[in-house]
Amino acid sequence: MELLKQRILKDGRVIGNDILKVDSFLNHQMDVALFNEMGKEFHKQFAHKNITKILTIEASGIGIACIAAQYFNVPVIFAKKTESRNLDSDAYLSEVFSFTKGKTYTIRVSKNYLNSEDTILIIDDFLANGKAALGLAHIVEQSGAKLGGIGIAVEKGFQDGGKLLREKGFDVKSLAIISSMENGRLSFTE
Repeated sequence: MELLKQRILKDGRVIGNDILKVDSFLNHQMDVALFNEMGKEFHKQFAHKNITKILTIEASGIGIACIAAQYFNVPVIFAKKTESRNLDSDAYLSEVFSFTKGKTYTIRVSKNYLNSEDTILIIDDFLANGKAALGLAHIVEQSGAKLGGIGIAVEKGFQDGGKLLREKGFDVKSLAIISSMENGRLSFTE
């Protein structure tokens, strides 16, 4: 998606050879107009899959997922990373290692919100090692729902996550795929 690529080039900051800071428009301060265009693009890519719900993981994927959901006219569910007294104890669980945080979380989704009649679209802001998407896919599998696809805003194509997910047969669509980040510069896969 050219609009997203241009925004990354304009406002993104490369740190080292593997961190891209896009917090000024994607995952801290959010550019809703950009998210709106991203939502339209996700709908264009996955409309034929008859999506019934969108699933993401807290926190950075929630904004993008909510904007995209308006085009599918479906609810958004987000997997929680922490236990809470007001979360149903009857939940689907999966372990997820966060590349950004450098730690493992047990994510959870109430069994009240996913079932075998659903077709799920997973949406997230970044794809690096694929662990978040795999954890969410595991939750979809536990529920008996069908996984319609995985929509990613920014994929780090030089890391193994995208390759891993595609080799497992998942329909992964990334709006921007970064092929390298070296010496403070980045390039995209066309």
